[in-house]
Amino acid sequence: MGEPKHPLLFKDGDVTIGALFPVHSIETLSSFKFTQKPQFLSCSSVNLRDFRLAQIMIFAIEEINKSESLLPNVSIGYRLYDTCSSRMSSMSATVGLMNGLEIEAGDTCSGQSPIHAIIGETESSATVILSRTTGPFKIPVISHAASCECLSNRKDYPSFFRTISSDYHQGRALAYIVKHLGWSWVGAVSSDNDYGNNGMAIFLNTAQKEGICVEYSVKFYRTEPEKLKKVVDTIKKGTVKVIVAFISFLEMGLLTEQLSIQNITGLQMVGVEAWITSKTLITPTTFRVLEGSLGFAMRKINIEGFADYVIKAFWDTAFPCSHGQGNDSQIKINCSSYQDLLVLKNYNEDVPEHRFSSNVYKAVYAVAHSLHSLLKCKTQEGCEKGLKIQPQQVVEALKKVNFTVKFGDRVWFDSTGATVAQYEVVNWQQDFDGSVQFEPVGYYDSSLPPDQRFVVNTENILWAGGKVNKPRSVCSESCPPGTRKAAQKGRPVCCYDCIPCAEGEISNETDSNNCRQCPGEYWSNAEKDKCVLKTLEFLSFTEVMGIVLVFFSLFGAGLTVLVAIVFYSKKDTPIVKANNSELSFLLLFSLILCFLCSLTFIGRPTEWSCMLRHTVFGITFVLCISCVLGKTIVVLMAFKATLPGSNVMKWFGPAKQRLSVFAFTLIQVLICVLWLTISPPFPSKNMKYYKERIILECSLGSTIGFWAVLGYIGILAALCFILSFLARKLPDNFNEAKFITFSMLIFCAVWITFIPAYVSSPGKLTVAVEIFAIFSSSTGLLFCIFAPKCYIILLKPEKNTKQHMVGKTTSKFY
Repeated sequence: MGEPKHPLLFKDGDVTIGALFPVHSIETLSSFKFTQKPQFLSCSSVNLRDFRLAQIMIFAIEEINKSESLLPNVSIGYRLYDTCSSRMSSMSATVGLMNGLEIEAGDTCSGQSPIHAIIGETESSATVILSRTTGPFKIPVISHAASCECLSNRKDYPSFFRTISSDYHQGRALAYIVKHLGWSWVGAVSSDNDYGNNGMAIFLNTAQKEGICVEYSVKFYRTEPEKLKKVVDTIKKGTVKVIVAFISFLEMGLLTEQLSIQNITGLQMVGVEAWITSKTLITPTTFRVLEGSLGFAMRKINIEGFADYVIKAFWDTAFPCSHGQGNDSQIKINCSSYQDLLVLKNYNEDVPEHRFSSNVYKAVYAVAHSLHSLLKCKTQEGCEKGLKIQPQQVVEALKKVNFTVKFGDRVWFDSTGATVAQYEVVNWQQDFDGSVQFEPVGYYDSSLPPDQRFVVNTENILWAGGKVNKPRSVCSESCPPGTRKAAQKGRPVCCYDCIPCAEGEISNETDSNNCRQCPGEYWSNAEKDKCVLKTLEFLSFTEVMGIVLVFFSLFGAGLTVLVAIVFYSKKDTPIVKANNSELSFLLLFSLILCFLCSLTFIGRPTEWSCMLRHTVFGITFVLCISCVLGKTIVVLMAFKATLPGSNVMKWFGPAKQRLSVFAFTLIQVLICVLWLTISPPFPSKNMKYYKERIILECSLGSTIGFWAVLGYIGILAALCFILSFLARKLPDNFNEAKFITFSMLIFCAVWITFIPAYVSSPGKLTVAVEIFAIFSSSTGLLFCIFAPKCYIILLKPEKNTKQHMVGKTTSKFY
């Protein structure tokens, strides 16, 4: 049987509290040669933070022992073991606490635990070991720093309590602060233990919900130098500027040391309470890595009298080597093993920064209050010291404790055995004298309403490297309005390309996931950030094309007027009188109307202009073709009249000619009236041909009416062409039928080619094509019929005689 493990510090009392603290941080294994009994493990390198926590526990016990109101006649003893930051030593110390130092004779066992409660451990993984070991015996464990959410499971840890909140809150709060500060691209490093793994899992889960992307999530444990090297390499290769470090105190020291050696600086560290306020991490070399660090810390609370206690009272009363050795047979102390602690005897400058001290203080008082109720203590009468207290009774009493400590905090445990989450947000800042301060810049309090729990004042923060400007840490820069985010294949959602919105779509927000389609009459502007009314397109009088067409229309009308003037001035000459001068003047009048009707096609379409343009066009052209048809019939009749015995001219005299023109035109008028009555043309907005602009056009209303108008004109033109073609070779010096044939050929060619051009031309080009067809066909009629006559009137007056008109010679002037 091996020798029992002795406590580092101890004191006897009526009731005993056990404690486990990693007072040292390095454990040295003895040689296992199996030739002699294994020696105890040796520990070195004082962990100042946890040594102070051990001192605050003893301070609180001494304070309670002096109290007249709390456990008035009961003294509290303690057994404090050093776990050396090792799971092996932690397990050994746990068993030592549970068994005590006495070895019973034979197989007897009193069944009574030598301790009533255990304060500890500092780290979550060690606390898991402790709680699982003591759980079957229902010994209450109260931790001051084990914040792993895994310990909230009451089924696995029914007798576990803690005076620190669960990392469920801290993990979420880390994601909230990263989100609040606008960082969407971060790295994550954690300790490969229960504390780091569970806390990082909570952070990663919350970060995903908040839209934060993690470039890498790596972990290592203090005894794994190879993994630490890989972590440092990952950080060095990464592109993030912000690292969330959910790391235990010892791992953080190793990490910052390696980052300093590799000269990896300028990264914004966001940390947790385990290391964010640790002064021992601050050295001239590592501060370059950690300057400007930001994170959550336990609230700083000054416990009155403790700073003086750690200098004098502790060394005089609790430290075993500060007084005579005596003949204590319970433990043989080799005072040389305490030499590294003695150097701290006159040092207390670090005391104000030890934020976990209040948690240890609360834990001791929670045990004291539970014992106070179990021992039925009364202020005047004292406690019933004869009562045997079982650990299970202490567990039940702890569930009911509710008291306020002297610095104002109320202590009670929720259903998971934890306390309310209250953190300070602290920032590492260097003063002018070179000292480093943990400046509070915000807080997180889970007891407040959700919208008031988290507050941070960015104006007071110094960022990584001591800079005043907040670092940017994004995988991709924000997409400006007018673009949308497109995820990069195989990369996190925070890595994306900014794709411009398609035509007709907009995004008016930064980092828009989708572009929004503009409503029907709207289109996207050049920047694609707002919808604007589509451009209205119609052939206007002010644009170049409209001006040119107006010019040609007026020019054609003016030219026709000049021809009419010439004809009127020579109305008594044979060439004007030939073929009925009245039809010639009516034809010139109709041509003037044909040229001018094209003006109705220019300008913004209205209800009246739409009805006017098609009906005026149809009627004037029928009037024009009717006149040409009349002249053609006159030519044919005139030839027939020259034949012996022919009396045909009396059937197609001037009155009949006027009547035929009127009749042909009346039919078109009736067609137009029916069209306008049943389904007239109307202005419409065509948004199908162009997406970016609206074509203002005249919808035909009844397409049958439109094609009936055109078809009737076509029938008359075809009839006129056939008759003129038949009369083209009639013997005469001036046979007008030839010119009518040529003019009808031009007219029909223009309007036949107009149909496909009209159908295929978009927007205002449709109108321009129609105007051009009107102008071309009108000009063809004008020049083919009247140009030869004007040539004779103006340039060959000698041929403007009756003899020449009826001569049968073969000489031609054309």
